[in-house]
Amino acid sequence: MREAAFVKQNKDKWSTFESALANKTNLDPNVLSDLYIEVTDHLSYAKTFYPKSNTEFYLNSLASQAHQKIYKTKRESKSRIITFWKTEFPLMFKNHHRELLIAFLVFLFFSFVGAYSAANEGDFVRSILGDAYVNMTLENIEKGDPMAVYKQMGEFNMFLGITINNIRVALIAFVYGIMLGVGTLVVMLQNGIMLGSFQYFFYEKGLLWESVRTIWIHGTIEISVIIIAGCAGLVLANGMLFPGTFTRLESFKRGVKNGLKIMVSTIPFFVVAGFLEGFVTRHTEMPDWLAILIILGSLALILFYYVIYPNQINKRHRLHEAKLH
Repeated sequence: MREAAFVKQNKDKWSTFESALANKTNLDPNVLSDLYIEVTDHLSYAKTFYPKSNTEFYLNSLASQAHQKIYKTKRESKSRIITFWKTEFPLMFKNHHRELLIAFLVFLFFSFVGAYSAANEGDFVRSILGDAYVNMTLENIEKGDPMAVYKQMGEFNMFLGITINNIRVALIAFVYGIMLGVGTLVVMLQNGIMLGSFQYFFYEKGLLWESVRTIWIHGTIEISVIIIAGCAGLVLANGMLFPGTFTRLESFKRGVKNGLKIMVSTIPFFVVAGFLEGFVTRHTEMPDWLAILIILGSLALILFYYVIYPNQINKRHRLHEAKLH
């Protein structure tokens, strides 16, 4: 990018930052810190592509002026964890809704592929789920308890095992983003096909509703956060592929950092999904209304925290920045 274009693209942000520094009133340290990080990123870019230019000198001066003010006024919050969940993460995640949508659409598409393949290829379900699982489920169906698989292990052991396994799958989806995103999409493909063939298997046996009202008690959160982990992998890949105004190394670092934040956000949800699968799903005798309430409540929680709330807090943040400007 030519230096003139770089300056034109970012001068409004630099002007906003200068205005914030010149403001004699008390500023929100976190807002000032965010502006400072962006300016220092631009300084790093200018040092690489426009060494000893007026742009580099200007940004260096701006960053130097900001440094003392930020670290004199900013105090590490005693409630750092609360700040992360309430503000920092949702504000960052709003910028990655596109990656979330891509991960979701890929997963959904291959779920339909899995169902279609199961409907048209007799041995497809066995090739995906394994003979042992299919035979066991057929035996449970004959005994009149098709969801008995969720009752075979102790509650706590099942909770622990499922939670650890789900986190492992999510980490793989994230780390495979290093393969330019292809590895992450393959994980979405595998899990989507597995889900689609699994649900068709029960549909074919006339047990679709029985499977849905049981499996999705825990599956709503479990599947959702696996897709969110896929989003984290795509964020990592985008940092490598599309550096924008940053150096490729700096863009990669930001992709890793944001991807890790997304992964951290999924851990409590995986714990909740594991708890539901270990302690709640096994109660197949529960009334339909209760199962539906748990499923819809889980879906509402995911949609609110990962879609609705980030939009709301981003809107408030933009209004706050507009007032500063």
